[in-house]
Amino acid sequence: MSEQQERVSKSSSSSISSSTQESEEELTIGTLITEAANTTNSAKSLGRRLSHLDSIPHTPRVNGKIPDFNNATIDHESLLERLGTYGLAEYQIEGDGNCQFRALADQIFRNPDYHKHVRKAVVKQLKEFKKHYEGYVPMEYKVYLKKMKRSGEWGDHVTLQAAADRFAAKICLLTSFRDTCLVEIVPRDATPTRELWLSFWCEVHYNSLYAIEDLPSRKTKKKHWLF
Repeated sequence: MSEQQERVSKSSSSSISSSTQESEEELTIGTLITEAANTTNSAKSLGRRLSHLDSIPHTPRVNGKIPDFNNATIDHESLLERLGTYGLAEYQIEGDGNCQFRALADQIFRNPDYHKHVRKAVVKQLKEFKKHYEGYVPMEYKVYLKKMKRSGEWGDHVTLQAAADRFAAKICLLTSFRDTCLVEIVPRDATPTRELWLSFWCEVHYNSLYAIEDLPSRKTKKKHWLF
């Protein structure tokens, strides 16, 4: 075999391997999404518990400035007070930059370790429906997509909207915002088939949210955000 033929052969093998891997990943994501659609939505009890609260309209946006220590502390105390008021508890999510995707994975699959699959599904949504999201991204969209593909890249309110759209889910955030505590993110073109409940310590961290009596007993593997 000539050197040129060998290079062509290696290139073809590499392309086939890459294509096979992508197909397997898509199959895994598709299977998980199907499984998620068939899971029991235990979050409905949270919706009933907080049904009297007004939510603010959601506008997708990228992350803002991280608050300084004093403001972050005040925000965290405010969030904890709200959790106590409504009988809610956080399943503490690892603070490794993937917390939004881990929290979503915990709500969808009851396993935060599926965060990589959630991220891939969200990035696929962002890529396939660019026109829905690019107007909210104050940078070149290709650069934004490249960032969001990376493990450890913080999710934002654009990725939350994409997740709501991809999983046909209403995502409810109990937040530390001082002017409101509830934000609801609904799918653009579908009726929600489930509710996903997250707590949002604003611009700092996401956790998965449960009624106190339903809080899972499983433990996180690594540290979570705490002062």
